[in-house]
Amino acid sequence: MYKLLRSALFKFDAENVHHWAMSALGMAVRTPLVSSAMSNLFSVRDQKLERTVFGLKFPNPVGLGAGFDKNARYLKELSVLGFGFVEIGTITPRAQDGNEKPRLFRLPADRALINRMGFNNEGVEAAARRLATWKDKNASDMIIGGNIGKNKSTPNEDAWRDYDICFRRLHELADYFVVNVSSPNTPGLRELQEKDALSKILSNLQNINAGIPQRKPLLLKIAPDLTEGQLEDIVALAGEVKLDGLVATNTTISRAGLSAASTSLATSIGAGGLSGAPLRVASTDILKRIVALSGGQIPVIASGGIFTAADAREKMESGASLVQLWTGFVYEGPSAASKICRGLLQNNC
Repeated sequence: MYKLLRSALFKFDAENVHHWAMSALGMAVRTPLVSSAMSNLFSVRDQKLERTVFGLKFPNPVGLGAGFDKNARYLKELSVLGFGFVEIGTITPRAQDGNEKPRLFRLPADRALINRMGFNNEGVEAAARRLATWKDKNASDMIIGGNIGKNKSTPNEDAWRDYDICFRRLHELADYFVVNVSSPNTPGLRELQEKDALSKILSNLQNINAGIPQRKPLLLKIAPDLTEGQLEDIVALAGEVKLDGLVATNTTISRAGLSAASTSLATSIGAGGLSGAPLRVASTDILKRIVALSGGQIPVIASGGIFTAADAREKMESGASLVQLWTGFVYEGPSAASKICRGLLQNNC
């Protein structure tokens, strides 16, 4: 049924469809009987799926990556779809509109997306209010991650202050944090992946963590386009500042491996980060390199090209502790997480 609906939805602007679909889901879950029925349909409960990673107990290893619920608006909706965790954001200290529309594009021939959203979000205060309300009114065991970034107008030399603001404000509300310096859609942001700049940001956040009784796991999201030297620096720095994990990977600026139809479409679209099936191999390669460089000592949330249980198993067999969907959710629909969980159970996870 979703494939039939998808063919109709894909005729309209991708960002508008996203908001329409989540609004429709929101109206549905506000009816208790419908919400309960959906939860029964999509939630897969089994102890074999549970994971304890960086000190947190995840009900299952399948999460939704940052960028889908930028402002913590859809936590109820996503909880009934069976996700073990959801990463909100990327959140910046001040609200910002992001890049000019249209900024989200489909490449259906390759099950891919290109986005150049630009950290559009309502700011950290709006996210904090919604997270506080969620915690007060819901008993869900779904883990919530906070993906944090810098405002576009903040110069790189002051970027650490933006991460500081978001981390402090959300510390009591998010279960873990991800520092995003790897999006290709904010000018100059990826320069913060260089060791010195990154060390300043991460060391400051860990100093804050050390001064708070209940510290929160801190992770770093990295690009799939890193050189070997950059990746070596990041793994070394992760050990130095005692990061709890890495998220591998963000979208890519590469257009390698696209079909002829998608290459032509991507050329007309222009700049943006590519996600989806074409990223699967590159993101898995980065994952394997992290495992090799760290001796398997750094937990990794794998993201990139995950559509099926087989894709998730590939990531886990390559060393991932957890997996995240985004583009796979768009193409596979509301049953994406539950299908992967059931597939993992059939193969003994």
